[in-house]
Amino acid sequence: MTLPTLRSYLQDRWVAGEAPFVPLYDATTGAAIAQVSARGLDLAAALHHARSVGGPALRHMTFSQRGDLLEQLSQVIHKHRDPLIDIARQNMGATRGDAKFDIDGAAGTLAFYANLGRQLGAVRLLLDGPEVRLSRSQRFLGQHVWTPKVGVALHINAFNFPAWNPCEKIACALLAGVPVITKPATATCAVTVRMAELWSEAGVLPPGVFQLLAGSAEDLLDHVGPQDVIVFTGSGATARAIRSHAQVMRHNVPVNVEADSLNAAVLGPDVEPGSDTWLMFVAEVAREIVHKAGQKCTAVRRIVVPAARADEVQAALVERLADARVGDPADADTTLGPLATAAQLRDVRAGIAALLEHGSAVHGPDVEVPATGYFVAPHLIRIDGGARAGFVHDHEVFGPVAALLPCSGAAEEVVEIVAQGGGGLVCSLYTDDATWAETVLVGLLPWHGRILWGSARVFDQGTGHGTVLPGLVHGGPGKAGAGEELGGERGLRCYWQRTAVQGDIQLLKAALGKAAGAAAS
Repeated sequence: MTLPTLRSYLQDRWVAGEAPFVPLYDATTGAAIAQVSARGLDLAAALHHARSVGGPALRHMTFSQRGDLLEQLSQVIHKHRDPLIDIARQNMGATRGDAKFDIDGAAGTLAFYANLGRQLGAVRLLLDGPEVRLSRSQRFLGQHVWTPKVGVALHINAFNFPAWNPCEKIACALLAGVPVITKPATATCAVTVRMAELWSEAGVLPPGVFQLLAGSAEDLLDHVGPQDVIVFTGSGATARAIRSHAQVMRHNVPVNVEADSLNAAVLGPDVEPGSDTWLMFVAEVAREIVHKAGQKCTAVRRIVVPAARADEVQAALVERLADARVGDPADADTTLGPLATAAQLRDVRAGIAALLEHGSAVHGPDVEVPATGYFVAPHLIRIDGGARAGFVHDHEVFGPVAALLPCSGAAEEVVEIVAQGGGGLVCSLYTDDATWAETVLVGLLPWHGRILWGSARVFDQGTGHGTVLPGLVHGGPGKAGAGEELGGERGLRCYWQRTAVQGDIQLLKAALGKAAGAAAS
């Protein structure tokens, strides 16, 4: 039987690559369901099309008009939500809840930036702050101005969020005025391809503003130039390969990276079992282990707790994890579906084995899982040694796996342990003791892009450790990639050039005219 071939959307038309093709699989059964290839596609022409057609069209639009475009993209996703959920279930083994999280996140982020476009209004450029006086003259002043780059935004996305990951990048780039070529991860690209097909069928894509490369990147990076931007989500090893590419280095093309992250959840020594803060901590950690089969860049990997509470934390988490139903994601009772690919399954099994060389499993090895497909049980592994535990601070096991790390609970030791991860996307802190939290919070801020402080005051109000919000920055230092996305208007700046213009203030105002407005943040 010939498999369906997924196509790329380049130069405003659908095109298929050449053999050999790469198969895509049903994560539940392991059966091949489609094939894809980017071999033979003219990617130099695709970049030229974006620069010469899509870029001028977007820069001619005002922010509010770009926002209208994003609103249309969001509505198309929302309208076709259920069919996209079905594709996610088959191609990557997502439960309905996990698929909704991805697809609703995509539509919601586009809608958020559509609203930001309306707020920025009928202008095309933004001023950055007030005029700067440069001398005694009140006429000769300086003004910083944000303008969109005249190149292409190349988006290279991860396998775990085939809807949300592309859309959070698309929303920022298009609103900033820069056309997009998005490349989803090959193994789970079925959702992204169908999403693009729906946009094309709905007629909401202006020429040249959006292109999709399905399959491998081929020679894409060979054609980047000085006005292009690369935004990447994935492994640190791939990020280093992109940054060291000859053409990227030749033109100093900016590369924004979200990479590996050994995120932590920390329990304060003041928190009593059964308290609101305790219940919030247990619920958040257990959910982050199981949610999307642990295949989230923001998932909790290290659980740092006072040794005096370690046994109680362990018992509470094991009880929660025992309730996880591992099985076919088409079954409404399933809460933990398979991993997305066979390669993921091999990596996670190897990671669990390596963690067990340094600690002991308190949940996981004895849990039965289906024999076919890419299933793994949720694992909780207890590891002593704190900051000197080694492997657990160096390697992320990208599945439903977390390590319980007992320590003294002293604020300074907590900071030392968490910092061993080398930089993270998010850390969550659970305490009602502001004095203890001050030391921990100040110590952890330089190591993270986001910190969630859970307490009795917000135990029933928080948005969650692992939820990426479009109004807050997403990214982190060091091991997490040293990049930054989203954050409202901050997410647009990746695609802009900030220029200081000096001159007569009246002439500057006349030249910029109605094209520039004030920044919203």
